[in-house]
Amino acid sequence: MSGYVVLTVDQRGSRTGSDLIPEALTALADVPTRLPFERTVGDELQGVLDSPEAVVDAVGLLLRADTWNIGVGVGPVEEPLPDHARAGRGTAYLHARAAVTAAKTSPWHTRVAGDDPGTRALETVLWLWAAVLARRTARGWEVADLVTEGRSYDEVAQRLGISPSAVSQRAAAAGIVESRRARELATDLTAHLLGKEPT
Repeated sequence: MSGYVVLTVDQRGSRTGSDLIPEALTALADVPTRLPFERTVGDELQGVLDSPEAVVDAVGLLLRADTWNIGVGVGPVEEPLPDHARAGRGTAYLHARAAVTAAKTSPWHTRVAGDDPGTRALETVLWLWAAVLARRTARGWEVADLVTEGRSYDEVAQRLGISPSAVSQRAAAAGIVESRRARELATDLTAHLLGKEPT
């Protein structure tokens, strides 16, 4: 068995809303995985990852959508890996199941579970990151997405037809710097839990 992260995610309010699984699977399709995300049962999806950066990318996409209970399970998975995430077995799966169940009544609908005490630190960072993302407006996301593409504030200003100072104000309100630091710390903590170095 090797160390992995299993993400088990279920849709909040699925009984009264539309099925968001296809949209989520499309959004997560570009995230590198060991076993791709797929629908397991009903309103739930699951994927298996072993890259700290990929874990944080996936969680970030799910937090942005703000429609999911997110369970992050860290631990061994039986090898060889099966063809589908839903067919896997191992401690990480058990932790992910416990985490997604607990996420339903937890801050930011996100929980991290594992045998390493460091899972608590990762969970804390994800909660704080979620709090930053939750305050972003559509304009804030517009600036954040352009900055993530590698554009400077001046380039963003030209693209949006606003002043550089307006970009700075939107960036500050959107918590772009704080979000970047949270991502970095979450990646480092995940790498520690997986016994890897972040790239």
